[in-house]
Amino acid sequence: MLKITSQRDAALQGVSLVIEGRLAGPWVEELDAYCRKMFEDDHHCAVLDLTGVTFVDKDGKSLLARLWGQGAELRASGCLTRCIVEEITKGGTFNASSKKEDKFASRATQDET
Repeated sequence: MLKITSQRDAALQGVSLVIEGRLAGPWVEELDAYCRKMFEDDHHCAVLDLTGVTFVDKDGKSLLARLWGQGAELRASGCLTRCIVEEITKGGTFNASSKKEDKFASRATQDET
């Protein structure tokens, strides 16, 4: 199961998506279709909050990499998602912003290094 919650973020001039559950199988296409629809409606997916994701398969990783390449910031917490974000961004700039050691990576911070 996958739950996608969108939150308008005026500061980021886009929409944040909170993703919860498994990003695998048919749920990858569900997120992809959701993001494509946002793009068609002239909305920018500024942030993908992956802190509630419990599993990501190969296709899910590919989708996250593509969305990151299009400028989405990836936010992760926990071993699985932090490792995936690091793999996608390959040495990007990460900020530990809380005691939970959340990881953040965006294309903008990658380009600054």
